[in-house]
Amino acid sequence: MAKYQAYAEYKDSEVEWLGEIPSHWKLTRLKFLAKIRNGQDYKHVETETGFPVMGSGGQFTFSSTYMFDRPSVLLGRKGTIDKPLYIDEPFWTVDTMYYTEVNKDIDVKYFYYLSKTILFNRYSTNTALPSMTQENLNNFEFSVPPSVFERNQIRNFLDHETTKIDHLIEKQQQLIELLKEKRQAVISHAVTKGLDPNVPMKDSGVEWLGAVPEHWEVSKFGYISQVVRGGSPRPAGDPTLFNGDYSPWVTVAEITKDDELYLTSTETFLTKKGSEQCRVFKAGTLLLSNSGATLGVPKILCIDANANDGVVGFEQLQIDIEFAYYYLSILTNDLRERVKQGSGQPNLNTDIVKNISIAIPPLSEIQLIVTEIKGQVEKFVSLIQKAERQILLMQERRTALISAAVTGKIDVRNWQSPTVAEAQTELSA
Repeated sequence: MAKYQAYAEYKDSEVEWLGEIPSHWKLTRLKFLAKIRNGQDYKHVETETGFPVMGSGGQFTFSSTYMFDRPSVLLGRKGTIDKPLYIDEPFWTVDTMYYTEVNKDIDVKYFYYLSKTILFNRYSTNTALPSMTQENLNNFEFSVPPSVFERNQIRNFLDHETTKIDHLIEKQQQLIELLKEKRQAVISHAVTKGLDPNVPMKDSGVEWLGAVPEHWEVSKFGYISQVVRGGSPRPAGDPTLFNGDYSPWVTVAEITKDDELYLTSTETFLTKKGSEQCRVFKAGTLLLSNSGATLGVPKILCIDANANDGVVGFEQLQIDIEFAYYYLSILTNDLRERVKQGSGQPNLNTDIVKNISIAIPPLSEIQLIVTEIKGQVEKFVSLIQKAERQILLMQERRTALISAAVTGKIDVRNWQSPTVAEAQTELSA
């Protein structure tokens, strides 16, 4: 924050987290700035008028009795409590959220920036499911300039600066998506066309696969492996079967949690009794998620483990396991499209998996392809991680800038909004 000017005079706020504040600012509590209201259980939704139900993860209809149609700041009540949300359209909010009726003399967007500095973790009443009471929120202390002009200056300054930062974050996110697309294209070309651009090609006989190198063999996973489905002990949730310490328990979430090739550990285990009720996949088995929105994701198992019925395994696989992993990784989106049916839970049955076509190079060529893919993937991973670090730094800067402005660590009273041309130049830089 070195480029921003500080206030000329400060005083001790006598509030530990605030420290010194500008000498003319006043201490106040949230309850003197806004009234906190409880959200409603979305099951109360009744009419056909559609509005966002904030905090629900979905779109519902609602009774106008509960509609709040003025700008507001939503505060977490349970679960994700540390992400205040500014909303300026009619909405419902669920009962895990509070909404606020902000005083008329306080700009709602300014109040939103203030709320970003609430020390939610200090007041959380439950570590397993964090929650905030109205009492703790109401009594949280802020320092506020008495002048409407000064508060609005802070709001305008933060609107402008956070918009710039958000734009830069968006560009990095777009870069990450582009890098992921290019990584996927490199893998796809390597496992379906090979590394030699001059090799003679032949029609694979598979529409989506197209032409493949002439000397490659076209087969199906059902011919080169035993495709078997995992199984879950019954009854589900039985404590004598689950949450034990005997056998690692592979779920779809374990397979899809990251982009790593190998699964080396699991968060949960079965009991011995639970493990004996279902198949154990041996270390070195290729797995594939086969149910839910995240089906079609492969992973190589590095431990003996049970897997639930949302997972299939390729036992006695007759080709290089890493080549098979990379091959399956390019089919994820296609597999999801194949099994879309109505609004039900999508699933890949073993017959679909057995019938997945694959073009197989000679072993010596497979090894070269896998080595090349690994080298290329490593480069993409490095670039993606760099972009992710940039996003993290910008998010930290955004948080620090908001805190500095609303606690008076920087003086923005003389800040001037740039012209439209200046703003466009800043965003395109």
